[in-house]
Amino acid sequence: MTRNVDVHKELIHTRSIKTQVFRRDDGLWEIEAYLLDTKGKDFHLASGVKKQGEPIHEMKLWVLIDTQFNILDASSESLAVPYEGSCERINGDYKKLIGLNLVQGFRKSVHSLLSGIQGCSHITELCSVLPTTAIQAFAGEVIKIRDHAEQNSEEMPFQLNRCHALRTDGEVVKKYHPKWFGTPLEPREIPKKRGSDSD
Repeated sequence: MTRNVDVHKELIHTRSIKTQVFRRDDGLWEIEAYLLDTKGKDFHLASGVKKQGEPIHEMKLWVLIDTQFNILDASSESLAVPYEGSCERINGDYKKLIGLNLVQGFRKSVHSLLSGIQGCSHITELCSVLPTTAIQAFAGEVIKIRDHAEQNSEEMPFQLNRCHALRTDGEVVKKYHPKWFGTPLEPREIPKKRGSDSD
């Protein structure tokens, strides 16, 4: 079945997730993740009615990291919740993120520490976007990025074999990174740019 663009549709639910990353003067990095749920019509909860467009969930998650992806500080905030006085009590538990590393077993650790009744399902879901958000922010700033012009390098670009389009037996690599075409389908460890505070 194909998508029918002519059929009438009613907007029921909108979930927005936004992330921003900031570099600090002290060499550390802040990640802010934001989640907002709204309904296309009035929504009846056991705790009362949320009007159309009024936030059902509005949460923020903040982490402080170094260039090795280590979480040095963390906090969460519940701006709108369905059960006021109860939902927001879990916010302090997101301090458990401190000491975790975003690219070394992070999602498994989050599941162990903050899933189910140990956390807020929506704030915990925000945790899942932190690793790729950090990597995207670090690309070209902390992580070395090489394009097709740097074929003399002896280090494979970090982004190869990290998604289906950039697999080393695929057409994209054959065209833009021919030196690495046909190499084993294993990604490199994420290298750091010289001059970062992790050197």
